[in-house]
Amino acid sequence: MEILKLENVKKYYGSNSNITKAVNDLSLKVDEGEFVAIMGASGSGKTTLLNCISTIDEVTSGHIYVGNEDITELKEKELATFRRENLGFIFQDFNLLNTLTIAENISLALIINKEDVNKVDNKVTDIAKKLGISDILNKYPYEVSGGQKQRCACARALINKPKLILADEPTGALDSKSSRMLLETMDEMNEKLNATILMVTHDSFSASFCKRVLFLKDGKIFNEIRRGEKTRKEFFNEILDVLTLLGGDVSDVK
Repeated sequence: MEILKLENVKKYYGSNSNITKAVNDLSLKVDEGEFVAIMGASGSGKTTLLNCISTIDEVTSGHIYVGNEDITELKEKELATFRRENLGFIFQDFNLLNTLTIAENISLALIINKEDVNKVDNKVTDIAKKLGISDILNKYPYEVSGGQKQRCACARALINKPKLILADEPTGALDSKSSRMLLETMDEMNEKLNATILMVTHDSFSASFCKRVLFLKDGKIFNEIRRGEKTRKEFFNEILDVLTLLGGDVSDVK
């Protein structure tokens, strides 16, 4: 089942002779249960693309469907409701509120969506158990480890059972150990909970956890590779090979 479909999406900035084609007539599909990475050099259009999918930015032309809904046709108030009910977000800095407990941070999305108060606790308990953070629900973010904060952020992204989870450089501010822990949690969300995840990343290690990687260049899809039966190390090396084809030193890809 298709969760996300983009048809001939364009996002241009500027006017007349000074036009930047951030996303240039791009089409793609993401099926339910996929874990997809978007990679590309700085200026390739990957963050702009994610912003359009997340409804933060409007497309210049083209259509974006999440489920069966064309989000490019929604009004501002409809977009706010759509975002709350259909999208989950994993932020680079997690955006947890230190004045709320872990349980309250997770339940915030339910409360905003006016979920039946009698169901909130059960849903929080259930997702916390699945992500292994049941023992810290009454603690505050400043009282738990970085890895536990990550799992809290993932639980919050999952709590409404969104159609699609979006992650923009989620490991960008993390050390290598914390990055691995977060990626393993996201992999677990995908494999065990069938979460559909679209992640923008500059990091080959992060992308190697995904099932498919799309490479952008000049606002278009340059290449696409699938992990299939490859080991993660083999997939990592294949990602590096494609980044080399994209041009420039691999370390410059952001």
